[in-house]
Amino acid sequence: MKTDLRVFKTKEALRKALMHLLEQKSLNSISVTELCRLAKVNRGTFYTHYGQVENLFEEYFKMIMKDLADSYQEPYKHVESLLSKNVNPATIRIFHHIETYQPFYRIVFSKTVPLSYYYLLFDQVQKLIKDDISHHYQTDIEIPMLSAYQANAILGLAIEWHRQDFQQSATDMNRLLVRILSM
Repeated sequence: MKTDLRVFKTKEALRKALMHLLEQKSLNSISVTELCRLAKVNRGTFYTHYGQVENLFEEYFKMIMKDLADSYQEPYKHVESLLSKNVNPATIRIFHHIETYQPFYRIVFSKTVPLSYYYLLFDQVQKLIKDDISHHYQTDIEIPMLSAYQANAILGLAIEWHRQDFQQSATDMNRLLVRILSM
């Protein structure tokens, strides 16, 4: 099913307005009125697509997490194990994903937003890693503990990248990750 270009542009305007407002305030304090005013979309159009602001956030979050999953899984198309010396940094896409959705990650990694945003992201990354471990590795370590450790390691790199204002390129971050995995 093809999405109407007008619908795509409306939703994109609403997402951009939401990201702008989330830089200033929490999700539950954003009103439909201010969101629509900033996006230059009337309230009726908003309600055609969403029941409330949280639904817009949820849809955007799911879209980003789908791209995150695709990005995370990309290297496995080229090697069986990421712990091997054969990992090509060019196949790692997770930092390119973060770069693409940088406004979202700037908000999630900000010290001023509720920790619940981080946990939403953490849960998604941990799920990806749990699936990864189940399909690619044999281990006697409890999978929830191992996946929590690995999820926090990846997110830790992303947070430090954010703290350094994304100065390194995504390609440099890929190389860094491969160096760390090769240690």
